[in-house]
Amino acid sequence: MATRDVVFPPGRRALYDRNRYSPAVRSNGFLFVSGQVGSLEDGSPEPDLQAQVRLAFENLQAILAEAGASFDDVVDVTVFMVDPESTFEAIWEVVPEYWGDAPHPTLTAVGVTWLYGFQFEIKVIAKLPQAPGG
Repeated sequence: MATRDVVFPPGRRALYDRNRYSPAVRSNGFLFVSGQVGSLEDGSPEPDLQAQVRLAFENLQAILAEAGASFDDVVDVTVFMVDPESTFEAIWEVVPEYWGDAPHPTLTAVGVTWLYGFQFEIKVIAKLPQAPGG
């Protein structure tokens, strides 16, 4: 098996090593990002829903930036929401702060019953920008 080209956000490698997964993997010009949640420094969930969503996006942005990308490079998004019937509107008030202008990436939203204490998770696939002269 080929060695994975893993991208780690600054200061969070221990979290991923402890849980035995990669935050993101580069492959064939794409970046596949694991689900990001609004975790505090100790790994616990941010209790306020909208703050939790913002923190999940901040964690996502840190990984994208480490790979030389931004949310503008995202082509596919999957979000997971606990009890979307009651949380969707509050979550979607935050999304435009990070989402950017149209055209938007594709989106799959999934309602779930449990996210390890979190209420929101986002995972993405991004097309990595070409290096200058590449």
